Amino acid sequence: MSTAIEFNNISKLYRLGLVSTGTLSHDLKRWWTMNIKGEEDPYLKIGSVNDRSKAADSEYVWALKDIDFKVEQGDVVGIIGKNGAGKSTLLKILSKITAPTTGTIKAKGRIGSLLEVGTGFHPEMTGRENIYLNGAILGMTKPEITRKLDEIVDFSGCERYIDTPVKRYSSGMMVRLGFAVAAHLDPEILVVDEVLAVGDAEFQKKAIGKMQDVSRGEGRTVLFVSHNMASVRSLCKNGVVLSNGMIEYSGLIEDSVAYYLNKTTKLDVGAFWKRDSITSKEVEPLFQLLEAGVYDESGKLKSSFECDECVNCEFIVHVKQQVPSIYGWFGIKSVKTGDYIFVSDSNDIVVNKLQTLPVGKHRIRLSIPKRSIAPGEYLITVNFQSSQNIMGFFMDKNEEFIKFDIHDYKTGRGDTRTGYFSTLLDWEFLE
Repeated sequence: MSTAIEFNNISKLYRLGLVSTGTLSHDLKRWWTMNIKGEEDPYLKIGSVNDRSKAADSEYVWALKDIDFKVEQGDVVGIIGKNGAGKSTLLKILSKITAPTTGTIKAKGRIGSLLEVGTGFHPEMTGRENIYLNGAILGMTKPEITRKLDEIVDFSGCERYIDTPVKRYSSGMMVRLGFAVAAHLDPEILVVDEVLAVGDAEFQKKAIGKMQDVSRGEGRTVLFVSHNMASVRSLCKNGVVLSNGMIEYSGLIEDSVAYYLNKTTKLDVGAFWKRDSITSKEVEPLFQLLEAGVYDESGKLKSSFECDECVNCEFIVHVKQQVPSIYGWFGIKSVKTGDYIFVSDSNDIVVNKLQTLPVGKHRIRLSIPKRSIAPGEYLITVNFQSSQNIMGFFMDKNEEFIKFDIHDYKTGRGDTRTGYFSTLLDWEFLE
């Protein structure tokens, strides 16, 4: 099978906060060195690693560094990694939105890109007019768009509003229309960057099916960026894991997803978490998590449960002054798949006691019914913030910090695919 895309030593250097080098003298030095002396860019040697979690030790940062890999024709490749890993930059270089600092890309065929919601849409124009506008931007001729118009409109599911200005569309409708145009471009290479996360479940299923048809049935190539590991696994054959602008792993998609999850999941956490004293540099929130843990029905702290046991989650929080209503979010994530198997928020609380919280400590309890989730390892995420002033009032814990596992010793059942379970959060606040 022939190669559809070849990335050769692709690197992208940015100067933080500035366009170009920032000064005329630096620009002249770069031009003189590269164009007159025939030497490499002098600023390529001073860039720092693209790690968004650390303060920069240089004015320059490598968004991408030495990217080398090939994509075969008809292959579907998932590009995965944390936010800021360089995924979108790589696709923008491939789509010729920006140029690489070093390296070259060889691509065979027309490239159809869907990188941002509503790219190329004019808000005052109708959906129908924007189909022609967006199609022209993507390289389609007017007769080609006219021939495929009914199919595009039908696929988008926006027929009722097709003659309405798109400024009245929801973000999901914009995604539907934009993807429908790109999917019917008949490109040899289709590039999709996380846009399906905005669409509803029905459209995501339809879009993934379309991409599967494009790759498997029509032999076209797809590069797919997403944080939804279930979608990546169902669609892609191979995967590339990016970290800090560099390739950390590449291989079959199952191996790539497993590598990514094992690297990013905090496997060292346990069944109990207690807050350390905050430093003077931190802003202490008004509503604070002090302790969290998982317990059995007798109140014993445990990290391992049988399927026939209830898992009781308990959180101790401290309200430092009377505050307005609070928005709470709670999630359970499978370590194996990276998927959330249970998500709930304040709207699911049986007894609404979040209108005003008195000053003091409170205990929040949640019970997971027995045999609700399959055997496996799970992480708990919790977050609280003010429903009235998100920026001015928040809880400073928003990550996986509690871990427990479920076993079925009686039948020896393995780690089967986990499904969603349905229950309401029955949280009781105690002073």
